[in-house]
Amino acid sequence: MRILALGLVMSALLAAPAFAQGDAAAGAAVFKKCQSCHAVGEGAKNKVGPELNDLFGRVAGSVPDFKYSQAMIDAGAGGLTWTPETLHEFLTKPKDFVKGTKMSFPGLKDPADVDNLVAYLETFSTAPAEAPAQ
Repeated sequence: MRILALGLVMSALLAAPAFAQGDAAAGAAVFKKCQSCHAVGEGAKNKVGPELNDLFGRVAGSVPDFKYSQAMIDAGAGGLTWTPETLHEFLTKPKDFVKGTKMSFPGLKDPADVDNLVAYLETFSTAPAEAPAQ
């Protein structure tokens, strides 16, 4: 019986998402670093950066009426889709993840801040924050 229980626990751990579930309320505070360039919520419009509603599952560089860098357009054409994993990498060091992006933000150093921001952004998405089926 113990072996079965251990097997179930291990299966659950291996099936868990790659990143810890964040705290959306804490993510709202982290988003304050983003809001001068990005908007979310009802009536969100593009600013210096694109609006971030329905971000999960979105192909990079695909918000209508936003002028992306060619690097971001190319990343989307190459298959970059926003998921918790890709956002984690991008938000840690944007210019390293998409070389040539015009996003000037240097990145978030604390992984918990990224987890929380992802949880917050998920509240503005109709798609679940998971990788799309291939």
